[in-house]
Amino acid sequence: MASMEEDFPRGGTTKKPSESKKVVQRAEVDNLFQSNEKAETKKRKQATKDDGKKIKKQKTVEKKEDGLTLNKAAKCVEILHIKNVKEGMLMLGCVKEVTDFEVMVSLPCGLQGFLSIKNICDSYAKLLAEQLDAADTEDICSLPHLFHPGMVLRCIVAKLDRTKRGSLSIQLSVNPKLVNKSLTSSSLKAGMVLTGFVESVEDHGCIVDIGISGTKAFLLKNAIKTKQNNPGELKVGQYVTCQVEDVKSDSRVVHLSVNPVTIAQACAETKQGWNLTNLLPGLLVKATIKKVTKHGLLLDFLSSFSGQVDVLHMEPGQTSSYTEGAQVQACVLYSEPSTRLVGLSLRSHLVQSGTAVDPVPADGDRIGEVVKECRMTSMHHMSGAMLELPNKTLAFVHSNHLKESHEPANENRVFAMPTHTCRILDFSPMDQIHFVSLRKSIIMKPFFRYHDLQAGQIVEGTVSVLLNHGMVVHLSDHIKGLVPRTHLSDIVLKNPEKKYMEGMKIKCRVLSVDAENKKLYLTRKKALVDSSLPLFLSYNDARPGRVSHGYIVCIKDFGCIVRFYNNVKGLVPVHELSSEPLINPEEVFYVGQVLKAKVLQCDPEKDKMVLSFKAALEGKTEDATKPHFDCEVGKRVEARLLKKSVTGLKVAILPDDVHALLPTMHLSDHMSNCSLLWESLQEGDIISNLYCISKNKQNIILTKKPTVRWSMEEGLFAKDFSEITVGTQLFGWIKNIMSYGVFVEFPYGLVGLAPKSAMTDKFLSDATTAFQLGQTVIAKVTNLDEEKRRFLVTLKNSEVISPQGDTQTRLINGLQERRAVTEMLAGRGNDELRQNLAALSVGQKLKLTVDTVKEGATFISDDLAGATIQATKHHIMGVNLTEAQKVTAVVLHVDILSSCVHVSILPKLLEKKKSLTEESKHTAMVQFIDKDFAVVSLDNTAQLTVIQTSTRLNDVFLSESEKLKAGMTLAVEVIEPSCEEIQGFPLVSWERTAPKRQRTTSENQTGSKGHCFGEIVKGKVRTVKPTCIQVTLEDGSAGSVHVSEVVEPAEVCLGSFPTSSVKVGSMITARVIGGREASSHRFLPFSHPKFRYTISELTLIPSKLDKSVDFKPVTAKEKLNSYKVGEEITCFVSKFNPDRKSLEVTTDPCVTGTVELLAMITDPKDASHPQKLYKLGQAVRARVVDVTPHRIVLSLTGVHKLEKGSTALGIVTNIQPQVGLMVKLPFGSNGTVAITDLADAYKPNPLDAYSKDQLLRCYLLGNENGKWQLSLRPSRLNPQQEKPVKDPEVLSVSQLKEGQTIRGYVKSVGEQGVFIRLSRSITGRAELQQSTKYFVNNHAVLSTHLPPNTLLTTKIVSIDKEEDFVNLSLLPEDTGKPDILPESLGLPLRLIGEEKKKHDIKNTRKRKLPEGEQKQAEPEVPKKKKNKNKKAKTDDSDSGVEVYFREEDDKEDDVKSVPAKEVTTTSAGPSRLQVAAGFSWDVGLSSLKPASAAQDGDSSDGEDQDGSTKPQKKSRHELEQEKKAAEKALVQRETELMDPSLRPEDAAAFERLLLASPNSSLLWLQYMAHHLQATQIEQARAVAERALKTISFREEQEKLNVWVALLNLENMYGTAESLKKVFERAVQFCEPMPVYQQLADIYAKSDKTKEAEGLYKTMVRRFRDNKAVWLSYGTFLLQQGQSDAATALLQRALKSLPSKESVDVIAKFAQLEFRYGDAEKGRNMFDKVLSSYPKRTDLWSIFIDLMVKHGSQKDVRALFDRVIHLSVSVKKIKFFFKRYLEYEKKHGTPQSIQAVKEKAMEFVEAKGTEAAN
Repeated sequence: MASMEEDFPRGGTTKKPSESKKVVQRAEVDNLFQSNEKAETKKRKQATKDDGKKIKKQKTVEKKEDGLTLNKAAKCVEILHIKNVKEGMLMLGCVKEVTDFEVMVSLPCGLQGFLSIKNICDSYAKLLAEQLDAADTEDICSLPHLFHPGMVLRCIVAKLDRTKRGSLSIQLSVNPKLVNKSLTSSSLKAGMVLTGFVESVEDHGCIVDIGISGTKAFLLKNAIKTKQNNPGELKVGQYVTCQVEDVKSDSRVVHLSVNPVTIAQACAETKQGWNLTNLLPGLLVKATIKKVTKHGLLLDFLSSFSGQVDVLHMEPGQTSSYTEGAQVQACVLYSEPSTRLVGLSLRSHLVQSGTAVDPVPADGDRIGEVVKECRMTSMHHMSGAMLELPNKTLAFVHSNHLKESHEPANENRVFAMPTHTCRILDFSPMDQIHFVSLRKSIIMKPFFRYHDLQAGQIVEGTVSVLLNHGMVVHLSDHIKGLVPRTHLSDIVLKNPEKKYMEGMKIKCRVLSVDAENKKLYLTRKKALVDSSLPLFLSYNDARPGRVSHGYIVCIKDFGCIVRFYNNVKGLVPVHELSSEPLINPEEVFYVGQVLKAKVLQCDPEKDKMVLSFKAALEGKTEDATKPHFDCEVGKRVEARLLKKSVTGLKVAILPDDVHALLPTMHLSDHMSNCSLLWESLQEGDIISNLYCISKNKQNIILTKKPTVRWSMEEGLFAKDFSEITVGTQLFGWIKNIMSYGVFVEFPYGLVGLAPKSAMTDKFLSDATTAFQLGQTVIAKVTNLDEEKRRFLVTLKNSEVISPQGDTQTRLINGLQERRAVTEMLAGRGNDELRQNLAALSVGQKLKLTVDTVKEGATFISDDLAGATIQATKHHIMGVNLTEAQKVTAVVLHVDILSSCVHVSILPKLLEKKKSLTEESKHTAMVQFIDKDFAVVSLDNTAQLTVIQTSTRLNDVFLSESEKLKAGMTLAVEVIEPSCEEIQGFPLVSWERTAPKRQRTTSENQTGSKGHCFGEIVKGKVRTVKPTCIQVTLEDGSAGSVHVSEVVEPAEVCLGSFPTSSVKVGSMITARVIGGREASSHRFLPFSHPKFRYTISELTLIPSKLDKSVDFKPVTAKEKLNSYKVGEEITCFVSKFNPDRKSLEVTTDPCVTGTVELLAMITDPKDASHPQKLYKLGQAVRARVVDVTPHRIVLSLTGVHKLEKGSTALGIVTNIQPQVGLMVKLPFGSNGTVAITDLADAYKPNPLDAYSKDQLLRCYLLGNENGKWQLSLRPSRLNPQQEKPVKDPEVLSVSQLKEGQTIRGYVKSVGEQGVFIRLSRSITGRAELQQSTKYFVNNHAVLSTHLPPNTLLTTKIVSIDKEEDFVNLSLLPEDTGKPDILPESLGLPLRLIGEEKKKHDIKNTRKRKLPEGEQKQAEPEVPKKKKNKNKKAKTDDSDSGVEVYFREEDDKEDDVKSVPAKEVTTTSAGPSRLQVAAGFSWDVGLSSLKPASAAQDGDSSDGEDQDGSTKPQKKSRHELEQEKKAAEKALVQRETELMDPSLRPEDAAAFERLLLASPNSSLLWLQYMAHHLQATQIEQARAVAERALKTISFREEQEKLNVWVALLNLENMYGTAESLKKVFERAVQFCEPMPVYQQLADIYAKSDKTKEAEGLYKTMVRRFRDNKAVWLSYGTFLLQQGQSDAATALLQRALKSLPSKESVDVIAKFAQLEFRYGDAEKGRNMFDKVLSSYPKRTDLWSIFIDLMVKHGSQKDVRALFDRVIHLSVSVKKIKFFFKRYLEYEKKHGTPQSIQAVKEKAMEFVEAKGTEAAN
């Protein structure tokens, strides 16, 4: 709250701030005129120039006899700067503002200091302390009672503080002990004027503290002459200025008087003993002027002291009376004891009144005001400058504010400027003058004071500091606001520091502002900041029916209170909250929530308002509240000007008064006219011919640019990105200029980028200099990015086509705009001069009188009094002028704004005008340039006219030499001799005469060269190319004949080259059918009768040369639309594109067609060089495949679409084993070739023969879902070559027969069997038992041996035609091929025939056994509910690997399991491998097999059931007879195998068991131990790796067991590196936390303390939210004896874990202390927890158990006594009594037992029946 108190001080008296608190929080306000250099640079270097100028540190002469010190005069007078202020300096100050805790004091020369409540006087400080201790603040006199603005004080600089931003803050003191410290009791003399504070009020007067030890100063009641100082009103701590009446008792008692009249006249005299060390500010002295300087005065006073008067303290009206030797009365302003510098003032407000000055200026508060037209009256070196404001008052500019802070000083340049614009920074009461700034950065600041802000305004600021109650945001150096906590976001932020960082720039909206108290509240709620609804700034704004965004400040049962801006608030009654009835609004709404509210009723007088959320949601808003966006883009409108701002005009569209923005740059196509129009328009003017060009949430944007208006009328725009195509030409304006290019905006808000390379045809080094912001341009779209919806444009003149007559139209528009400006300015008011100037026109002759002749000449005219009439030296050349001579001049330009007329008196311009004829050519000279326009004179005709300085919209002038200048000559052609639209001037087109350059297309459009459409011309053949003939026409221009325009279309022979029939040099007659662009040679399809082409496009076809035939132009679009898909046309080869491998052909000068590679060739052999088949210019026949808006797609193969049953070329795009080949086909189609359609004879690995991008001939079988099914079988492609087909196509199941042998490719292998692809649509299946003769438990074995696309021979076993199922067999006896699995795998053979039957009988018998016997018969299949992992006895042959299995439930024991001993590490043996399991390697399988094994069952049992499903061929009786002997042998073998006590002896036995139970970690660990016994470390590792691959991913615990075993193994036998690698893998594949824990346990058990500790540190960082990790680490530390570390860990744990876990964690740590650490410590921990949570009986119970185990009997009894007195339920107390009794029976005596019983009886009696029950 501390900073809030300062920022927003509350009323009433407040606690005194503590001594340590510095009041330095005011940032830059302290001293507006200090320079922002850091402290180090402020240290003044000895003997620098400045020192000489400012302060004299020359040696002083001291006369010790009389105590007088002399000082030398300053060389140069300057004002007092803050850098010269030192601690201990005495100053005269004036109270400016008073707050509860400090006084802001105005010091001389615009400085400002702060007087803290601590620095008043000792008696006041003592009183404060007493009052605070007494907590009774009635008698205390607060600062506002003691000090008032305008009061003059003597102060001393107590301290110079540095604020956060590095500037100095002056801390003052008025304590008499410091102010008068140079005075002693002996130096007191009668007549001295001193200041002090009332120390105590007595009966006859009051004691005044004057700070001189050993002297009591007394002010008698009768010495108080004025009402103001009535002793009844004098309070302790009151400041008094008094005069010493007499000094008594050796200066021990001094009598004072306070008569203001005598004090005001009392002058310090030499006899009073004043010297430079004890001189006090505020003293009046008689002085003599020693020297008068430009910047101030040097005075002598008190006979021998020098002082200075700076420019601010000379009386303004009397500067002329200050002469050397004159006598004046001065007031001491400041004295610096160390440098002997004394500042004096001659100002009457200090010299005459002395005790009070006016705190506010006579003309009112003007701080923050920007004042224009100020004159600088004087410049004072090192100090500043004096300005005269328009109202003739003076203001002072400090030298720091004459320039920007980072710029070098240039005082002469500033002084030379005629007028200045300044901002008033402050008023200095001490100097009685305003201080102002000329810094542009300060003048342009939107907010200088709190008064400049309004509620609802959107502002940008910088985050300063985050506090509990909100966030402080700085809008400027002096303005800060508070964003309350609830306003930091739309929702309540728990951790605002994550969103807001100090220094971050943010956008806020002002909620309310209290300028007087400097309180500003802001909001960051996005819904409020971005709201486009009307704002309720007062109750008058809240008209019924209006809707606005507000925020909830309070939720009650009767409704919600919603607040808007400026504390406007209203109630939403409960029935208006929602359309659904609400019982409890708090459940639906929250405080701070922003919602739309509609006003139902509002009473502005009573400040009451009723609102509705419901109505706002239903959207029944008054029309006025709707944001008016009903102005359609593209609509022509009229608008009324509401307000002018620098960026544009705010207007209201008529008739509905819809608000819109007309940016300044949109007023004209000519940028110079924009500012003129802006100046001439006034509020209330009606502006017509506006077009709406875009609208968004905030604004409707209008334009008045004639070119943009014309483009919208003509429909030359795109409404949306989707309408833009490459080549589209659009009219827009420059929106933004970047180093890499310019952004061009178009109507409807579309924006394109013109990169640097596409801005101009010239070389452009700096993109920012080419165009101006807002300049109108023509742009042509070159690239589109559909995904990001962006596009690129070109602005190159060579690539865009200007509309016909664009230059002339823009000139006419520009001149008409200038005429309108002139008329508007002339019509405003009754300014006769403006009306006379408006009547002038270019070319008008005037009679003038010469005024001055220098470089040029100036003239005067009686009719134009007050106007500046001038001619440059060029316009008076050759004419001798003398002053007052009468001359005739011709007007060149009139600037009505600055009342300036430019004239010329050249004789050739004054001659009689000669008439002009249309199309006549002249040489013209530029006479005058005015931004976008130039005045030119036509040679020897005395005619003047106006032209534009650029001929085209997109012209770029990169250097000055490219721009037009006065004196240049141009070649012009008259278009119209007298054009009414430009006031009768000739309308001309022009071009620069030198240097000669090639003319561009657009210039020719207005020139006479070139040819029109349909004209018949003659010329000579220059060159003959395969695709065109170039011709030089008779007039010297170029022409071109396209290959299709040489011969009649009907006579073109296929394969011929039409252009070869024309010979070079021959003369031809041709007809113009169009033209080509000069730069890109693109065909221009313009057929306007006046359009002339530079390069004409010609035709030589005889039928078109006949003039009688009606010859009409055909556009490219019409030509394209004439082609029909499938039509055969003649075309000519124009180009082969090697990158795309496509051929370009042409049918017409404006139509291009493309042929892709697959539509070009029919033989794959031609694919490598298709260009050899076609020569340039050759005539070919093609079929139309597709017609797009810009070109046609053709085919040269004779077909234009794919048909079923045909063949086509294709390119392999991808090879997928499961699908086959993916093929790209002609005409944009795709297809697939199945694996069975690749060849007539199947081969192994069929896809290896194909590669990507390979060309194939394919047969089209059919189309499914848009994809073609293809075949590469020769029998399909060449059916006439009848070769035998080894593997025929299978088109349907009906083609197959049972018993048939057929080949196919493996599709996949699964649990159901092997799936084999017989054709692209038919897949067969071989069940597992039909696949191999071996017994396979898992299909994975087959998968590894049968990858997809393996070629297999199969036999069809059965066919289900209804379901289309084909059952196959892969058995050797069926196929005659070897088994699909190799013998080397050593798999058991499947039982068949008799053996199988016996096996079945045995199984049926086994099933009939009683339950108990069955358990013995099948001991290896435990029940699922039995526990898997039990501890068992270890064998003597233990491998040294110990397994810890974490048990979930130890309550049930298996039938065969034996209780195991705790396995311990033998000290003799090596450190044993430890694995997470509670078993050892040699325990019987029956008790240890995990549940997964129970699910898998026994392999033979599974096989048994499999077999039983097969159909039986022999009768049961026969089979029994045949297989009797075999069965006996089998039963015997099985019994051996199933013996639980039998331990696997070798690897094979383990492998067999693992095949049956692959997911049993126990088996895998036994297998590892088996290898370790034989010290086969690598094999053990290999087994572990195998286990990890084999165990199912669902068996997480089983996998973890193996990982732990592997970690143990690496810890014992591996290296640190190998252990680390295993650990990293384990963390990756398992849940990380258990793996970390296991490794930590392994480290701890193998005494690797350092590693264990490191790991634990990682764990508590990584799993800080896991309670178990902290406990585990704590246990480890206590086991290591690190009790202090464990305590520190507990503190960390409590910070990291949720608070609800704290109690349990402390209790657990306490238990660990009992177990491993200090029992006393554990006891203290329990005591602390239980004193906070006495009802946690579970903790009491644990505490008792631990105390019984570890504590003395006395302690245990004391604990029981505590427990039985707890205020918990009777039932729980009963339980504790029982425990107490049991304890005493076990450990106590009969007496102690009796005592417990008595306590129990007392308890029962106390509780009465409740306890008894």
